[in-house]
Amino acid sequence: MRPTTRQVLALTCLGALLVGAGPVPGSRPGREVVGLPGLDRPVRVTVDTWGVSHIRAENSDDLFFAQGYTAARDRLFQIDTWRRDGLGELSEVLGSAYVAQDTASRLFLYRGDMQKEWESYPAGTREIATEFAAGINAYIDWLAENPAAMPQEFQKLGYRPARWKPEDLVRIRTHALGDNLRNELARAQITCADGIGATKAFRKLEPARTPEVPAGLAPCDLPADVLATYDLATAGVTFPTGTTTPAGPTPAPAPAPAPAPAGDPFAGAAGGSNAWALAPGRTASGRPVLAADPHRASSGAPANRYLVHLSAPGINVIGAGEPWNPGVSFGHNGHIAFGLTNMPVDQNDLYVYELHPDDPTRYRYRDGWESFRTVQEDVAVKGAAPARAALGFTRHGPVVKVDEAKKRAYAVRSVWTEPGTSPYLGSLAFQRAKNFSEFTRGLAAWKTPGSHLVYADARGDIGWVPVGMVPRRTGAGYDGLLPVPGDGRYEWDGFHSQDEMPRTLNPKQGYFATANEYNFPPGHPVTPAHEWHPRFRKERLDEVLSAARNATVQDSLNLQTDQKSLFATRLVPYLRTLASDDPDTRKALDVLRGFDGVIAEGSSGAALFEIWSMAVLRPAWLKKVAPRSAGNPWYFAVPEAGLMLESFADPDRWFGPGGAAVRDRLLLDTLPAAFRILAGARGPDPAAWRWGDLQTHTFRHPLGGTFGPVPRGGSYQTVQYSAYNLLNLQQMVGPVFRMAVDVGDWDASRAVNAPGQSGDPTSPHYGDLHRLWAGNGTFPLVYTPSAVERNARKHLVLLPAGRQPT
Repeated sequence: MRPTTRQVLALTCLGALLVGAGPVPGSRPGREVVGLPGLDRPVRVTVDTWGVSHIRAENSDDLFFAQGYTAARDRLFQIDTWRRDGLGELSEVLGSAYVAQDTASRLFLYRGDMQKEWESYPAGTREIATEFAAGINAYIDWLAENPAAMPQEFQKLGYRPARWKPEDLVRIRTHALGDNLRNELARAQITCADGIGATKAFRKLEPARTPEVPAGLAPCDLPADVLATYDLATAGVTFPTGTTTPAGPTPAPAPAPAPAPAGDPFAGAAGGSNAWALAPGRTASGRPVLAADPHRASSGAPANRYLVHLSAPGINVIGAGEPWNPGVSFGHNGHIAFGLTNMPVDQNDLYVYELHPDDPTRYRYRDGWESFRTVQEDVAVKGAAPARAALGFTRHGPVVKVDEAKKRAYAVRSVWTEPGTSPYLGSLAFQRAKNFSEFTRGLAAWKTPGSHLVYADARGDIGWVPVGMVPRRTGAGYDGLLPVPGDGRYEWDGFHSQDEMPRTLNPKQGYFATANEYNFPPGHPVTPAHEWHPRFRKERLDEVLSAARNATVQDSLNLQTDQKSLFATRLVPYLRTLASDDPDTRKALDVLRGFDGVIAEGSSGAALFEIWSMAVLRPAWLKKVAPRSAGNPWYFAVPEAGLMLESFADPDRWFGPGGAAVRDRLLLDTLPAAFRILAGARGPDPAAWRWGDLQTHTFRHPLGGTFGPVPRGGSYQTVQYSAYNLLNLQQMVGPVFRMAVDVGDWDASRAVNAPGQSGDPTSPHYGDLHRLWAGNGTFPLVYTPSAVERNARKHLVLLPAGRQPT
């Protein structure tokens, strides 16, 4: 019998009390035995106190079969949703309202040669994917025989989980990172309104570059909805209202001001990540320490990272990956440790085509006309006849919009159409690596997403390897910053090889750190992109790590939760000499002059600084530097505070002669509005203001039910990264998964994965890590057999069908 809601909540609360302490003294782990067709030999799975499955198999086929089975036990609804969304099969179970989304998703599936696709990944990937899919299917078959155990989401929505094919793992591309399509469109819109010069206020370009309007592009002719189909394909799934799933207590939402401009530009807010490795000379143990905390959309329950331990002859790796992928992308294997951050390689472009004046099925290419390639597919629809989807393609990629009235068509060119670009599967190449040479050789097959791989090993080496497919763009001024005509003037001429990229082994400073900033050597011939994250997080990492002596794993964990904003410490000094007769301005100056720059949950200065700098000052600054395009919503998708700070340091260049006075007036004129916003939301006394009362985080199950809200510190510019929606101050992106590895003393490593390892609201591991995460805590990432057994909560024995348990 499945637990009641009250039992679920009780288990959740109990789990929250236990996460830091290990098993209950004197308790014995539970034991379950399951017979499964498809296994060759018995597999033993130990689920520890924190919900991490430690899988021990006698061969690698059974190992990845068991990983698929275990992932399905914990995350079946999540991975089934991912598969249906990516393949365009939502309408089959949810009805006709999803036909448009299914059609959009199908445009971006890999449709090339499958043999080339499999050959583009590390050796053995096809076999691993086959076993992983078989393991998922084995759990689905087990549910058919045990229908009472069917996850309640399927029961509420009225459909069954779908069976998997190995190809499902690799054909789906729409969950990938690395696109700047929205920035291309935004830059064109800004150019239309204010001229190409105004785009300097949009994103800082590194290496420095002055964008040019490509010949043949008319920026004002681009439809505002040109990316609507692309956005639909990459948006994820919103389920019908009225279906709810209990996911923990749901307090009333915390009050928050709404100071941002009209509209909601934040749905596509970018993530980020931090990662670093400390050499033995900087640590107390004399061993390297490696830390990683990827920043992805953080509001979903469960999150999109999943911890697992995979052990079989020749492989013994533990860490986190995406639940629908075999292997792990962050972790260690007893020899090497590895983590990554996103490297925002520009891997997508928007193409504009002129249609034939008499035949809209053809587009201009060079001196002639080419026909669109059209694929007709039937989209199965629940309760109705199949819908016919006509999918159009140019030589460059899928068509996302046709405007017959204006004789234009638009397509997305992407590395997604290339073989081997399913995200993160390249990590299979280094699961067994034992040294830096083997690690880097394996990365030759990594294509997406663009990533900075950070490395450390038990011999004491640390290093960095940037990876990702970087197109070679040809054509005058073609740099990927704006859409381009698709008539043949702007093409990709292959891709840079991994051997052309830089790398670092044992840097002289004794550490390596990355926070999505531009870090290629000056003058390097490969330019992966021109749009990178501001350098505030990286510079804060450098401040702390360059001073590190006798550093511990806990020091790295503390640094992951560091809330010092270098943006704040560099902006606040501009207020020191300012004065005003306005009482609210004077009060705001008093608060901010005493502010230490730490964006802490309990800080009143942080509350005023964030509301002032991001929600009031920055929009006002944009009106100064780009008056007609200042309201463009994509200015706010990834707030570029660094450029504003640069303008204050060089005011005459940005504002004209007498620019310092313009700057000072801008600072003073925006302070009272920010003060009044907070006074209206939290009362007139600044001593009562708390940043954590305003910025909160809530995990939401896709069918309803929440964990939270909880107060959160940090901001867009802090190491403890927090991308929040300026309309309601809800945290959208942040470090749900964190890890710090003691390289050599593996059981001393730590991790957290919120709100829990399981996606099943009836599981004790659904929300048991939420309280730990909310308090910036972690748990032991145990690795050795003895440590795993000491912290065991349950033993699961998977037997070949017909085999009797021993």
